[in-house]
Amino acid sequence: MSTPEFIRRIRASAGHQLLFLPGVTAVVFDDEGRVLLGRRADTGGWSVIGGIAEPGEQPAETAVREVYEETAVRCVAERVVLVQGLQPVTYANGDECQYMDITFRCRAVGGEARVNDDESLEVGWFEVDGLPPLEQFALDRIHRAVKDEPTWFEPAGM
Repeated sequence: MSTPEFIRRIRASAGHQLLFLPGVTAVVFDDEGRVLLGRRADTGGWSVIGGIAEPGEQPAETAVREVYEETAVRCVAERVVLVQGLQPVTYANGDECQYMDITFRCRAVGGEARVNDDESLEVGWFEVDGLPPLEQFALDRIHRAVKDEPTWFEPAGM
């Protein structure tokens, strides 16, 4: 995953210290109910589409932008599925980040799924009952996006 320029500027003075960043995940469905996934270049595994919000960008805009940048699919954000503070991660270079993830259910409205940047090895549409191996992170978001339930969040004190 490429590091946004604004993060590079922060890292120039902050070093490797923990940064708390706004992350956005998009669970995109087509008219047939299939979900859009990308096989990540950094891990080789399949996952939902996501990224970091740019300064001044609304989270729904981030979801739409990331989906297009990574897959060439045009989509609209329909609703917030969940909001969750994730555990801190340390990258191979020593950088530490913690993400506040906002996951959106999105609907595809155009474009044809293809690898559109260097963050993905493959992209494709999958039936929800025929998903490739996925991390729990992606599975939870897909299953919550399929349901018509209120936005999920972790209750205080958990």
